[in-house]
Amino acid sequence: METEVLLYEGKAKKLFKKPDSKELRVEYLDQATALNGQKKDAIQGKGALNNQITSILFQLLAQEGIQSHFIKIISKHEQLIEMVDMIPLEVVVRNVAAGSFSKRLGIEEGTTLPQPIVEFYYKDDALDDPFINDDHIAYLGLATEAERQQLRTLALTVNRALQHIFAQIDIRLIDFKIEIGKTAQGHLLLADEISPDTCRLWDMATNNHLDKDIYRRDLGDILPVYQEVYNRLEKEFSSCI
Repeated sequence: METEVLLYEGKAKKLFKKPDSKELRVEYLDQATALNGQKKDAIQGKGALNNQITSILFQLLAQEGIQSHFIKIISKHEQLIEMVDMIPLEVVVRNVAAGSFSKRLGIEEGTTLPQPIVEFYYKDDALDDPFINDDHIAYLGLATEAERQQLRTLALTVNRALQHIFAQIDIRLIDFKIEIGKTAQGHLLLADEISPDTCRLWDMATNNHLDKDIYRRDLGDILPVYQEVYNRLEKEFSSCI
């Protein structure tokens, strides 16, 4: 029997790999972090909710022709994914001004943007994941010009699909970040996770936060909020996946 090796342990998940396997087992952790890990708390049940929400969303996106590294969910806390070479970029799409965007540009939070804005951040904890532009990406050799265009196109395609998905459960997609990996054949795949940890989600009727800003801003307990997102997705889409 092949023994798994812990390949990676981050703030929100662990990755395990068997020798000679091209698949990874992801274990979502019951942990919340903010401010690049400066704020951290154990929250029982959070990992299971993020895993289940991500699994539903990856399956729904696949039905829209958006491929990811997701293979299948194997338990409440775990999923199986394809191993890819992660591009060290966070790709952020903003539909509404919020968070650092509002602070950086002095735009009132909640202002609807005339068109989605795509931003890139360099994934480096030591540098606090700085905001960078295309020239920085080229200089650092993180992605070719053709790949940068693919990243933008994929991010905007994901945005349109997620907006439609969340609108069906009365949730407004404010912004989100995705990470993208490259297969051995050079194909770009949506990777990491899509959850209330990585999306700003506001209730359409009340504008209440349904995302990690509850934790970031000390607004209350995030577990019921994440449970609400999962419940709405499961109720609306369980028969489709």
